[in-house]
Amino acid sequence: MDLVIVESPAKAKTINKYLGPDYRVLASYGHVRDLPSKDGSVRPDEDFAMSWEVADKAKKRLSDIAEAAKSADRILLATDPDREGEAISWHVLEVLRSRKGLKDKPVARVVFNAITKRAVEEAMAHPRMIDDALVEAYLARRALDYLVGFSLSPVLWRKLPGARSAGRVQSVALRLVCERESEIERFRPQEYWSLAANLATPAKDTFVARLVAADGKKLTKLSIGDEAQAKSLKTLLEGADFSVASVESKPHSRNPQPPFTTSTLQQEAQRKLGFDASRTMQVAQRLYEGVDIGGETIGLITYMRTDGVDMAPEAVAAVRDLISGDFGKRYLPDQPRRYFVKAKNAQEAHEAIRPTDPARLPAHVERQLDRDQARLYELIWKRTVASQMSSAEMERTTIEVDAKNGEHRLGLRATGSVVRFDGFLTLYQEGRDDPDEEEDGRLPAVTAGDGLDAKSVSADQHFTEPPPRYTEASLIKKMEELGIGRPSTYAQTMTVLRDRGYVRMDKRRLMPEDKGRLVTAFLESFFRRYVEYDFTADLEEKLDKVSAGELSWQAVLRDFWRDFQGNLDDIKDIRVSEVLEALNEMLGDFVFPPREDGSDPRSCPSCGDGKLSLKLGRFGAFIGCSNYPECRYTRQITEPDAEGEVAQQAMTAEGMQLGEDPETGESVILRSGRFGPYVQLGPDPAKGEEKPKRSSLPRGWQADEMTLEKALQLLSLPREIGSHPETGKPITAGLGRYGPFVSHDGKYANLESIEDVFTVGANRAISLLAEKKGRGRSGAKELKALGEHPDGGAVAVMEGRYGPYVNHGKINATLPKDKDPQTITLEEALELIEAKAAKGGKTKKATARKTPAKKSAAKKPAASKTKSTKAKAKAEG
Repeated sequence: MDLVIVESPAKAKTINKYLGPDYRVLASYGHVRDLPSKDGSVRPDEDFAMSWEVADKAKKRLSDIAEAAKSADRILLATDPDREGEAISWHVLEVLRSRKGLKDKPVARVVFNAITKRAVEEAMAHPRMIDDALVEAYLARRALDYLVGFSLSPVLWRKLPGARSAGRVQSVALRLVCERESEIERFRPQEYWSLAANLATPAKDTFVARLVAADGKKLTKLSIGDEAQAKSLKTLLEGADFSVASVESKPHSRNPQPPFTTSTLQQEAQRKLGFDASRTMQVAQRLYEGVDIGGETIGLITYMRTDGVDMAPEAVAAVRDLISGDFGKRYLPDQPRRYFVKAKNAQEAHEAIRPTDPARLPAHVERQLDRDQARLYELIWKRTVASQMSSAEMERTTIEVDAKNGEHRLGLRATGSVVRFDGFLTLYQEGRDDPDEEEDGRLPAVTAGDGLDAKSVSADQHFTEPPPRYTEASLIKKMEELGIGRPSTYAQTMTVLRDRGYVRMDKRRLMPEDKGRLVTAFLESFFRRYVEYDFTADLEEKLDKVSAGELSWQAVLRDFWRDFQGNLDDIKDIRVSEVLEALNEMLGDFVFPPREDGSDPRSCPSCGDGKLSLKLGRFGAFIGCSNYPECRYTRQITEPDAEGEVAQQAMTAEGMQLGEDPETGESVILRSGRFGPYVQLGPDPAKGEEKPKRSSLPRGWQADEMTLEKALQLLSLPREIGSHPETGKPITAGLGRYGPFVSHDGKYANLESIEDVFTVGANRAISLLAEKKGRGRSGAKELKALGEHPDGGAVAVMEGRYGPYVNHGKINATLPKDKDPQTITLEEALELIEAKAAKGGKTKKATARKTPAKKSAAKKPAASKTKSTKAKAKAEG
C-alpha cells in the first residue's frame, strides 16, 4: 500500500475515493513546522541556519503519518502545486527522516492542478523528486521575513510606542496607502468649465457636441478656468451658425481578457462581488477542494494560487466546443487564443484558474453550492469561456462641427461608439475600480456640410478631483505592477495591515490610520531603502531567480543582511527625541494643517505661547504642548472633521464640554480615562465632589464623533423597556462587558448592535429572552453545520455568549476575530478543534496539580508568557 500525504482532510477524503484501496491518504493540515517565535531561529553567523519547531497541533498528525509510513511500500508527497506546497512536502519529509521512519522506502513528489479523478491519476503516473530550487526559494523568503520582523519590530516598539510590527512586504504596501493619502491631502481643486451644444440635424435628430477649439486654439480639459471666460464663449456659441465639418467612422475591436490568475481573481471578485482578498481565497479554496455533486466530491476549479494565464490544450478544446454549441460558430475564433504571462518570472505558475469541466455550467451546480461559492464559480466560468470567444466588433464615429459667429470660429466634437457584434461581451465584461467617463451610443446620420440648429448651449462648472484612495483590488494591482510581493501573499498582507490597526476600510477604500502613517514616516526616515519600491521589487526578482535555480539563497540573504544589519546598528543609538523631530518634520502638513484664521498651526490653543509637537506615550503618539506640565493640552494626531461642533474642539486635561443635560442642567463632558474615552454627567470627584454618572464609549463609537445627543443616550442606560407579561417584572436594555443586551429577572439575551439598545421594543425583547431560554443551559445556537469529524460526530459553528465558535462533542474552539462564521470550512474547524483539544488537555493536568500553597509559584509563568506573546508580534510573510 502506498501512503499519500496531502494538505487538507477534504482533499484526503476525495483523493482516497479516486485512488482506491491500494492507497492510504493522510492530511498534514497545512504547514507542520515553523520558525520558533524567539530570537535565534535564523542564525546569520551560521550561514543562515534555521531552527524549526513542530507545531503543537501537528504533533499527533505527524505521529500518525510516521506510523503509517512504517507499513507503506512507497510515500507520495501530494501537497499543493506551488512553492508553499513544495515546502510542506519538504518539512514532512525532514520530520520523517529525523524519526528514522523512512528507512529505504522510495519517496516521490506528485502534483495535480485540479482535484479530479483524471488529474489525480495522471499525477500518480508521473511522480518526480522534490524541487530543491522551490524549497530554497521558500527558505530564503521565510528567513527574510523572520529577520526583518524580529529585527525591525523591536526597534519600532522602543522608538515608536504603539507601533506593532514591520514587514518586508507589509511595510511597502502600507507606504503606498499612506502616499496616496498624502497626495489627497496636498491636492488643491482647480476650477474648470465645459461647454456643450445640443444640436438638431436636418432630419430633426439631436445629439450633443462639446467645445474643443476656439479661434484656432485647441482647448484642453482645463483651458476654460473661470466663469467669465465660460460666459463669453457661451455667448459666442448662442449666436453662432453651426454646420457639420466632417464625419468619420472607424471600426475597431475589443479582445477578451485572459482567464484569471490569483491577482486578477482577487481584483475582479472585489469589484463585482464585494469580496475582500481573504474571502475570495477562502471561497476559491473550497471550490478547488471540491463539493458533493451527485454523491461524489468533485473539485470545481483548478488550483487558485497561480501566475499563469494559459490553459491546458484539452481545457481549451472543451471551452471551444461549448462556445460552438451554446453560442454559435460566429462567437468562436478560427484559432484558439493563447495568452502569455507578463510577470518577470513565472516558473512557479501553472494553469490559469478555470473550471475543471467547462461543461459544468453554473446553473447546474448552483444548488450544491452556498451563495458565495455559486457567485465566485460563475465569475470564474464566465471569464474562462469568454477568454476563448471572438472579439467584440465596435464602430466609433466622430462628428466635427464648425460654429461661426462673425470673425470667431469655434470647433465642437461629438463621439459615439456602437457595438456591431458583441462577441465575448455577450457573456463577460471586466469591471473597473474607477471608471472613466465615456461617451457611448449611436450618433445620428449626417454628412459634411449639413446645417445644424442649436437647441441649447450649456456651460458647466467643474473642479478637478484628487486621486482616489486604493481599494484592495487597486492596491493589489499596483503592487503587482511594481513587482512587490507575490499574488499568493496579497490576501495575507491586506489582513495584516487591518489587524495591526495600520489601515481601515471606509466604503471599500483603504484609509491609513494615524499609527500606520507614523510607522511609514519612521521607516522612510530611518530605513528608507527597505520601503523603496525598486529595492523591494529587485529583491523579489532575486528570490524568483532562486526559484529558477539561478541564484544561491544564502547569497541573496548575505547581500541583504550585510546592509540591513548596518542600518539597524545606526538606528540603535538614535534618541527618541531625534525620532520625534524627524516625524514632526515629515508629517508636519498632516499633523498641523493650516488654520482658517491664518495663525501658526503649531501654536497651543490652550496656553497661547506653547508650541505643539508630536509626543510619545505608553499607548502611542499624540499632540502635546511644549509647556507641559504647566499646560496639559493634548489632542489626537488627526485634526477631527471641521463639520461637527464637537470636532472643532480639542481634548484637554479637564475633558471636552459637549453641552448640558436639558433635564438637570448638569454638564456633559467627554473625557479620556485609563480604559479609553467615556462620557460623564455632573461634577468631578477629583475636586471633592460626589461621584458622577459615567458611561464608556461602546465599540465602534469614536471620541471625535461624539455629540451631546449620543452622550445623553449612553448616560440614559440602562433603559426600561416595559414589564414582562408573565412576571410583571421590568425588562431593561443596557450595555455590558460583552456588549448590548436585554435582561429580565436575572436572565440576559444579546442584542445585535448598540443601536438596538435605544430602539428595541417589548415584543422583540420578550422574543429574544424566550429564544435564549429555549436554547438550554449553554445558550448556543447552531449557525452552520460543517460535516462529520474524521473520528465521528458532527462539527458545527455555534453562536455563543462571547461570539461564534466551532463545536465537536465536548470541545469548543473560539473563532478568530477576523473569521466570518459563514465562510469557515470543515478543514479550518478541525484545525481549531485539534489545537483546542491539545491545549485543553494540558490545562486540565496543570489545574489538577495546582494547590493553594503553590499559587504564587503558579503566577510566575504568566509573566514569561506575556513576554513571549510580545515577541510574537512579528511581520507577515
